[in-house]
Parts: sequence; C-alpha cells; structure tokens
Amino acid sequence: MTDGVLLVDKPAGVTSHDVVARIRRGLPKGTKVGHAGTLDPFATGLLLILVGRGTRVQRFLMGLPKRYETVARLGFTSTTGDPEGEIKPGTMPGDELHLPTGIIKQTPPAYSAIKIKGKRAYALARAGEEVEIPEREVLVSRFELLSREYGRAKFVIECSSGTYVRSLIMDLDDAYCVELRRTRIGDFDVADASEERLISLDDALSFMPVVELSPEHAEQASHGAAVPGRAKGICRLRDADGLIALAEPRGGATLKPIVGFRA
Repeated sequence: MTDGVLLVDKPAGVTSHDVVARIRRGLPKGTKVGHAGTLDPFATGLLLILVGRGTRVQRFLMGLPKRYETVARLGFTSTTGDPEGEIKPGTMPGDELHLPTGIIKQTPPAYSAIKIKGKRAYALARAGEEVEIPEREVLVSRFELLSREYGRAKFVIECSSGTYVRSLIMDLDDAYCVELRRTRIGDFDVADASEERLISLDDALSFMPVVELSPEHAEQASHGAAVPGRAKGICRLRDADGLIALAEPRGGATLKPIVGFRA
C-alpha cells in the first residue's frame, strides 16, 4: 500500500517540511508526500503525513478539530508568541486567568504562515513590514489550566482548525508559549504515532459517512460520474473492493464524486 496517512510525532527544532522531505526520501521515487497542518519548529506532536493519493484529502483532514498541551511563561512577552521572538518583561497576570471558550474572535500572530497579498505574514514581519491580519472566528471548546507555579502555567486546549494557540496565550496579558505539543487531530492521537504503519485512506476518513455501491454504480463513480444515493455532507463511496471516491450531494438523490482514488 502506497496511499494513506502516517501519524508522526514531530520533535522540536525541525519544520513540518523537514519531516515531509525526510519521509519522501524513504519512499519510492515520485511518490507524492504532504502534510495536513503545519507545526511551528519549536512545537512538537502529531503531524499527519499524507502519502500518495492521501495528498488529495488534505483539506478534509486539515479541517478536523485539534487538541494541544502548552506551557506558558507568565509575566513576559515575545514578539512571536514563542521562544524564538524578542523576549521582554511584562505584567504578571492575576490569580484569576480569563480562559475564553466558545466561538471567539481571534487575530492570528504577525509571525504566522497566513498569506497576505501572496506573501507569508512571517516573511513580511521579519522584513520589518507592518502586518495587518484580519480577525477570524474560531471555536475553543476547552481551555483548561492544569497547573501554575514559578511563573509558568500549563494548559490543555481543544479547538477548531485555524485556531492559533500562541494568540490565546498572548491574550492572557502578558505571556507567551515556551512549549507547545499537539496531542490529537480529530480521532488521531499522538500516542498512536508510528512511521511503520500507513493508515489506509478508508480508515483515515472513517469520520465521513459511507455509501456502498453496486458494481455498476461503482464503475460509474470511478470515472467521476454521478450515482444514485443520499448523504448528509461529503461521504465515502465504496464497493466490495474498498474506497472509490469522496462525493457530495447534488440535486435530488444523487452523489457526485469530487475526489477519486481509482482513476
């Protein structure tokens, strides 16, 4: 099997791109490799590496909710929100920390990978240019203080895709992340990370509903043709041989393939 998802526990000090490049070198020449969600170089934890046709489902895996564990240094600021920025003394937050949950508005940090007019925000910031990033709405379902002592606090955060943990910590006034670890993406857990086990696309996408097709309709779907069926949202199309495509509902009881795996 050369198509699927690897669960990798990224160490600190390397980029997500470094991990992708290393894994690509160990696979047959020409194999496509990508990832579903960047981790900062200082961060550790779960990275979903997409192999072969797995690169076709990147956007669906990137949209899954995340869980992080982070350690914050209190009473100091960082220009980047992490240890790599310029560190200055600040104000020590009070005993009662405001830990917002629910749908909140958040401004991503200037030192982020968001593109502004075609350029990465961090590249503009490092060049000394002023970076204006619009607010976004994100969902924080859990923001829990686990411990606090000696000017450091440990938190667990569960949030939607697109949430910047560094911004959540910086908004504590004053604080920044000294450690950041992603422990979960959807149902994938860092405890299960193994570069020796390639998870099949069918298993990796098990959070999507499945529609089983007859041989006739399976043949049609494998060529991108719409087939009869009903589903709430994007679903997997399968037959006796396994995964055929991802499809979305169209008018009436029809499912249209949008990502194919056999053609």
